[in-house]
Amino acid sequence: MRIGIVGAGAIGGLLAAKLALAGEEVTVIDRGAHLAAIRAHGLKLTMGDGTELVAKNLKAVDSPAAAGKQDLVILALKAQVIASVAPSLEAMFDKDTMLMTAQNGLSWWYFQRHGGPHDGKSLARLDPDGTIAKHIDAKRIIGCVVYPAAELTGPGAIHHVEGDRFAIGELDDVPTERVKGVAEALNRAGFKAVIPENIRAEVWLKLWGNMSFNPISALTHATLVDICQFGPSRELAATMMREAQEVAGKLGITFRVPLEKRIAGAEKVGKHKTSTLQDIEAGREVETDALLGAVIELAKLTETPVPACETVLALLELLSKTLRDNRGAARVISLAA
Repeated sequence: MRIGIVGAGAIGGLLAAKLALAGEEVTVIDRGAHLAAIRAHGLKLTMGDGTELVAKNLKAVDSPAAAGKQDLVILALKAQVIASVAPSLEAMFDKDTMLMTAQNGLSWWYFQRHGGPHDGKSLARLDPDGTIAKHIDAKRIIGCVVYPAAELTGPGAIHHVEGDRFAIGELDDVPTERVKGVAEALNRAGFKAVIPENIRAEVWLKLWGNMSFNPISALTHATLVDICQFGPSRELAATMMREAQEVAGKLGITFRVPLEKRIAGAEKVGKHKTSTLQDIEAGREVETDALLGAVIELAKLTETPVPACETVLALLELLSKTLRDNRGAARVISLAA
């Protein structure tokens, strides 16, 4: 399968390396030192047990046009930059090309092919002027929920922290042959790909943790286990999750995992820095809208009060603005001798 991966960061790089090592025809689209390192030495993947793998049988280019036509495009970019690249993605599309999203949080396509009372509605937080929807036909899209944790440790280097599960599905939840084919490719690469009955319910289940733990970690510089084992922050996360659960419930979503079990799952990940904390430490733009802003947009749509979520979003947006205005980053510096 010809697979083009737009953005070879933590998750995109993990996917690219393992799919290439499994024999798929992989092309990564990236830029700068990361792209140069992949071109020169391949993509190095360090597994959780310390095993090092290097995928050299992949193509690395700096634009969708240079990648050419693909059978599957995996969009592994931060949500806030998708609109800027959406017009260029058409260079990778044949008539039957699929596009699989691999972002944290809610996606611009949430109500596309939804079938409910809000069918086709655009989320202003994620696609304010409709640019993404204009250039990416909803019929191409395969929804994806990413469960592995990974980190970009340097140019051309990815560290797989833990996890191998991906939930993928058509936006209308029909288990088509094409989505089964994508699942098979992921499974051959060593992942565990499942096709759930309701892809949006899976999105909410993953989002449940991201919309609470990620902002809290960014604001406090605490890891997942630290947040869960400190009583006040654990309760704040739980409060935000209860608010989100009420919003989701009004949209017909049922959570298959109890709230406390979801928190316990985050705690088991251990001393892992969330992707949002990694972004804050690196001075990168934060996915505020996909993680929390869009949840609040849906809360307004469903007339659901979410005061804890609104408070945390305000703080996260202010932190992001402060770093952006000062072209800075924020990290904890040890003063130990």
